[in-house]
Amino acid sequence: MQLHDVWFIVIAVLWTGYFFLEGFDFGIGILTRLLARDERERRVLINTIGPVWDGNEVWLLTAGGATFAAFPDWYATLFSGFYLPLFAILVCLIIRGVAFEYRAKRSGERWKRNWERAIFWTSLLPAFLWGVAFANMVHGVAIDRDKEYVGGVLDLLHPYALLGGLVTLALFTFHGAVFTALKTLGDIRQRARALAQRLGLATAVLAAAFLSWTQLHTGNGRSLAALLIAVAALLTALALNRAGREGWAFACSGAVVVATVAMLFLALYPNVMPSTLDARWSLTVGNAASSAYTLKIMTWVAGLFTPLVLLYQGWTYWVFRRRIGVQHIPATPNHAPVPAQPAPAQPAPAQPAADRP
Repeated sequence: MQLHDVWFIVIAVLWTGYFFLEGFDFGIGILTRLLARDERERRVLINTIGPVWDGNEVWLLTAGGATFAAFPDWYATLFSGFYLPLFAILVCLIIRGVAFEYRAKRSGERWKRNWERAIFWTSLLPAFLWGVAFANMVHGVAIDRDKEYVGGVLDLLHPYALLGGLVTLALFTFHGAVFTALKTLGDIRQRARALAQRLGLATAVLAAAFLSWTQLHTGNGRSLAALLIAVAALLTALALNRAGREGWAFACSGAVVVATVAMLFLALYPNVMPSTLDARWSLTVGNAASSAYTLKIMTWVAGLFTPLVLLYQGWTYWVFRRRIGVQHIPATPNHAPVPAQPAPAQPAPAQPAADRP
């Protein structure tokens, strides 16, 4: 195995980690409208990811940076050909981060409602668009002999890609519902479990169609093994969620995400972006990679810093591992201005005897 093969695996792991972590983030954002019944329950959902959502996005930055350094031609073709969808995702992530921070800055109901709507839509759209982008990457796009994408935006919206978007949207929402059941208390926990069952069934139907299509189109023995693992993990997650074993159910829903992303990369290898115009013009791990010297330096740097990042992020999840419920959310938010209390009346000073009438 050469270094460009190793870095293909590293990038696949980074994207897998991003979708595992950011997947339930997106799911929580979507559930603020599907599950929460009032403002306090929406605050419970947002607080379940409050300490970790921004750290989860580090995986996206690392995956993009690693692709740029290890496979510059892949990065250039991907980000130029998918410019509008990726730009839309970037705008959504910016607005989403602002919404998390700004919704609590004022106590007005309209102010909070608008930012909560922003959280919902900027979670839903990336969850769908990431599936569209990765489905296109596996399916193949119009790349010419100069390694440039020559298609249009509408060429990316074919049935296979749209189905991929629906799969990631359903899967992330299911993943978020299981995470909600794991992290909450009381009635919202029970409703999250019930909703996760329905979402899991919908995810199973969509994923079965999409993964079977992928296997028939570009699959191999390794991708078939990942497909079977994804199916088994999803069925197990549904059974464990029904039994109230939220921790194991979340581990299995995460395994579904991992196996699904792994299948896409296994079906893609050794290509990184197949060409639908001519197979000889496809980008592969060989012709899209950086020099061996660059990859060697990257390997040493990654080997040094990756364990530190994993330890820090694992520590963060451990510290904020406890469940929360509406009983932990005060009726009057802590950030709301407290009405000023009138000062107690002071008794009038006694007059000297000589001044009394």
